[in-house]
Amino acid sequence: MPVEFGLDFFPDMRPSEKTGEQYFAEALRIARECEELGSSRIKIVEHYFHPYGGYSPNPVVFLSAAAAVTKRQRLMTGAVLPVFNHPLKLAGELAMLDCISGGRVDAGVARAFLPHEFAAFGVSMDESRGRFEEGIEALKLLWTQEDVTFHGRYHSFEGVTSLPRPVQQPHPPIWIAAIATPASFQWAGEQGYAMMVVPYIGDYDELAEHLHLYRSSFAAAGAPGRPRVMMVLHCCIDRDRQKAKNRAWAGMQHYLSVFKEIASWWSGRDEAQYKRYETLPALIDAMTWDKVDKENRAIVGDPEEALDKIQYIVDKFGECEMSFQVHYGGIGPDEAIQSMRLFAEEVNPRVCVPAASAH
Repeated sequence: MPVEFGLDFFPDMRPSEKTGEQYFAEALRIARECEELGSSRIKIVEHYFHPYGGYSPNPVVFLSAAAAVTKRQRLMTGAVLPVFNHPLKLAGELAMLDCISGGRVDAGVARAFLPHEFAAFGVSMDESRGRFEEGIEALKLLWTQEDVTFHGRYHSFEGVTSLPRPVQQPHPPIWIAAIATPASFQWAGEQGYAMMVVPYIGDYDELAEHLHLYRSSFAAAGAPGRPRVMMVLHCCIDRDRQKAKNRAWAGMQHYLSVFKEIASWWSGRDEAQYKRYETLPALIDAMTWDKVDKENRAIVGDPEEALDKIQYIVDKFGECEMSFQVHYGGIGPDEAIQSMRLFAEEVNPRVCVPAASAH
């Protein structure tokens, strides 16, 4: 049984390397051309002030443009950050995108984790989880009720009806981004939300345990629907295995160098709500090509090797959707589309999702 797959856009370019105009022109071309290949979702981040994601301070803007050049793909914020956004603004913008796209929005939400963003916005990292949970609570009320009165710790408003109303009822699906904190996986399951994870630098055995916790918490809560997991993975496929590896590693080295610049700001910090994040610089330094390749941390190689790696991910983590980063580290749109085409036509038809993992 093939897996559901889509596109993950995470800009990592400096203005001297690729302008924002060029980056988004390429991204929209990839989004448009990959729809015919079966891509089911387009996702983009919210970050600020640095080449690590900073080209996308508002994912709704890009996704609105993507809505205009596609017809079927879901449009996912990956993720909006309630800690830096008023829920009244978020609710209206996401509902507006839902209307523009004919009900194709998936609302991915995250806590934020970069110290420089908190500093610039003047928000304490100690408020991260509180603002995150309160923001989601307010969003759901604004999407599902009229004349909403809300008195939270961080935001209060009275008698507000958010417009426009979302197309999807009762509201767009909510996805939670989590990396390393077990409580986040458990909470998402208890609330009946979907999960999106980035396994790139974390421990795979630990992540498998966290996903089991998520799925069991979802089942115990009796939430409607089924637990859903999205894996974000770098992907580079070429009929020439060595070309794929060379291209992928060059792109990953660029991505890692940009990531390390902002991760270095974690050195020496000890934030109560972000245990172990101070280890990020060391984890990035340890990410060699040998580790990426042998531990299946990216889908790289010719179609046969890509199949082996994607099958490993499915066997390790159970049924999950794949969200591929194919446009990173200077990799151009032609190469990005080629990776998606080879995956769609030669890899995915042969993937086998074990029946026991199909929750």
